[in-house]
Amino acid sequence: MSVYNKYYKEQNYFGNPYPELIEYFNKMDRSLKVLDLGCGQGRDVLAIGNLGFSVLGVDVSEVGINQLNQVASRQELDVIGIVSDLDVFDQINQYDVVLMDSMFHFYKRDIKVETARLNRILKDIKVNGFVILIIQENQFRVNHLKNIIKDHQNEFNILEEIHLNYKEFNSEFYMIVIKKTNV
Repeated sequence: MSVYNKYYKEQNYFGNPYPELIEYFNKMDRSLKVLDLGCGQGRDVLAIGNLGFSVLGVDVSEVGINQLNQVASRQELDVIGIVSDLDVFDQINQYDVVLMDSMFHFYKRDIKVETARLNRILKDIKVNGFVILIIQENQFRVNHLKNIIKDHQNEFNILEEIHLNYKEFNSEFYMIVIKKTNV
């Protein structure tokens, strides 16, 4: 059972999507297939689906995925959520855009596992695929994330870096958009 199941008993636990994220997606081609890894209750998935994208949300929380699927069905969106562990999900290369919002924290106890997880995901991204990563902003986390991208065996171009002021939680976040250029 996912630890998040107890948090997700509260609807919209993490609040609304970042306006800047939705604005970025609003400029993208609607034919792109989107994957949200660690989607929780679907705050980003549902907003992106409402823009006209086909979106798959993946999370370990059955409660969050059930809530996402109920809303998507009610709103008749091209959105589906599935329960899966990120470490076994193996369909990343089937998507044009991979979103990971607050999936990585790079705390001392987690940094090795999270770095390996992100490297595996970056390896699996298809050529010309986009990756959108959002992390809580502090200099160490941002630098570590940029170093993972820079040092990765595949080449990525940084397309956008945006600082997000998330007023609902009185916190700063950092969003980076990268595109895989080759293998």
